[in-house]
Amino acid sequence: MPKKQRSGTVVSDKMDKTVVVQIERIVSHPLYGKSMRRRKRYKAHDETNVCRLGDQVLIEEARPLSKQKHWRVVRILERHEVADVQPREIDAEMAGVPRRERVTEAAEGAQESVAVASAATTAAPSKGAAAEATEEGPAS
Repeated sequence: MPKKQRSGTVVSDKMDKTVVVQIERIVSHPLYGKSMRRRKRYKAHDETNVCRLGDQVLIEEARPLSKQKHWRVVRILERHEVADVQPREIDAEMAGVPRRERVTEAAEGAQESVAVASAATTAAPSKGAAAEATEEGPAS
């Protein structure tokens, strides 16, 4: 009997020799006929740890390798391109700055933008201020 094979996307590669593969299929609702996406996640054995996040892989059914791992990665169908800047690099720039100072700097930047916006609105007189001035009479 042939083994079942599925293709899907690697959504986690944080475990040693194990990847989580998400399989997505589109099914029609039995009564209304609307197309619905159904997703299922499988833990698959990756002996060489070559699969990376976002890769399209082909997995096949295998004997139970652990409590939740019953699939094995056969091959990588398509590699996913990874961005040059990783979150770790961004955090490294702020590593020497205490959190309190980072929060204070962000708050100061927000206050400056609010001050600029309020200065722009006060520079242009509103219609309400002009109407009040005419009701009181000419300014002395």
